[in-house]
Amino acid sequence: MYHLLYLLVCLNIGLFAAPEVVGQSTGLALTIGTLGIWRYSWAIINFIRAKIYLHLVFPRRRKAAEKRYREQKWRAHAFFLVTTYKIDPSITGPVYRSIFDAAARSEGGATIVSSVVDASDVRLIKAIFALSEASRSGLVSLKFDRIPGTGKRDALATSMRTIARLNPGWQDVIFLVDGDTRVPLDVVAQAAPFFTDPIMGAVTTDEVSEASGGRLFKDWFALRFSQRQMMMSSMGLSERVLTLTGRMSAFRGDLASDPTFIESVQHDFIDHWRFGRIDFLTGDDKSTWYWLLQRGYKMGYLPDVKTVSVETQPRDGFIDSAIVLMRRWFGNTLRTSNRALALPASRIGYFTWWSILDQRMSMWTSLAGPCGMLIATLVYNPFVLLFYLSWVMLSRYVTCALISTFRASRFPITYPFLLYFGQLVGAMVKTYVLFRLDRQKWTRQTAATKTDTKRGILASDRFSFYMHALAVGWLVLGMVWLVDISGA
Repeated sequence: MYHLLYLLVCLNIGLFAAPEVVGQSTGLALTIGTLGIWRYSWAIINFIRAKIYLHLVFPRRRKAAEKRYREQKWRAHAFFLVTTYKIDPSITGPVYRSIFDAAARSEGGATIVSSVVDASDVRLIKAIFALSEASRSGLVSLKFDRIPGTGKRDALATSMRTIARLNPGWQDVIFLVDGDTRVPLDVVAQAAPFFTDPIMGAVTTDEVSEASGGRLFKDWFALRFSQRQMMMSSMGLSERVLTLTGRMSAFRGDLASDPTFIESVQHDFIDHWRFGRIDFLTGDDKSTWYWLLQRGYKMGYLPDVKTVSVETQPRDGFIDSAIVLMRRWFGNTLRTSNRALALPASRIGYFTWWSILDQRMSMWTSLAGPCGMLIATLVYNPFVLLFYLSWVMLSRYVTCALISTFRASRFPITYPFLLYFGQLVGAMVKTYVLFRLDRQKWTRQTAATKTDTKRGILASDRFSFYMHALAVGWLVLGMVWLVDISGA
């Protein structure tokens, strides 16, 4: 019923506005439509690639990998590195139970290294382990790293060095798992065969969300993970995903225990022309990704392996919560994308290189359409905005229908609105972050970058505002020019 009502409203708005728009701004429609064709063509390409990967390529790759694994005499030893910090025990308990159960089913044995801050977490985890099948198998060991709460990067590096002292080999697998992510029972058996490929550096998996909070927050995350399944599958076709998700990814044992790999996790940074050296606080998953990308390793995607991520709403309101999370996510991406683009496209793959470039361009193309239509509304008549609204409603509905094919369920009517919210507000957040790359903050942790009041003029907040306003101003002027020549 809600879907039918949505489509009827969309149709009525379009028919009501069409007589006042069609024929009066054909040039504008062609101009704005060119941007739309580019964006939708890119979406269709990724949709087709994802379907090819899911239904044709990946099944063959899995079959071949499992055949190679069966022919090997050894079985991978699994190392689980789990970071736990300020997570509710009701979340921690199921997470560790899933890890202990998965470890117990690892044919080559398993070692679990838990990085914790609070002693109460140690007691809880020990109690869960004592009751698990893993503690009785004789093939699973549990170790703890107690560290000060100085951030996830320090926690990961400390426990990676603990694992490195155990000398994992290239045939072993190191799983980096967040303390709010549950893993499937067969995660070792599902992931280990792919590392029989000597160029495979890491794999990441599908995710489903278990979100708390309001209805919009839950639907937003469900939509994001559906989009993620499509984009990851598309990139999986090229064996170069665009991120090794920090919630849970698996790495070849000798690579994730390499001293330079560990150093890149703990002390990653970029040199920026305005801010100087920016030490990375967040975005450890981008650091591990870049280390492997730089060295030419493959990074695969396992769409048939699902982890469960527990998502908590960081703020009371949905919009505030979404912006807080997007600022962290997009900051991590933008701080890494420039140096990734500096790598030879021939080494990382031309499609991968173009996808990284598209991430940087999409923030501006996503804003160009709405900006142009708002200007055209003032130049022509208000019906232009109504007609554009009907187009947005229809195109986002169709997009959501396509995205929903990656999940075995119908999509709620909130999806088209949330999709456009993510595109428009997300683009605004990206442009904001682009000129403030030095600003970093964890959602749950109190750790954040500190502003130096003695910074030079180029690194000052005022200059960041000036640069941001200048870029937006050029975008607006460009759209004014396009609207003007379109109507000429």
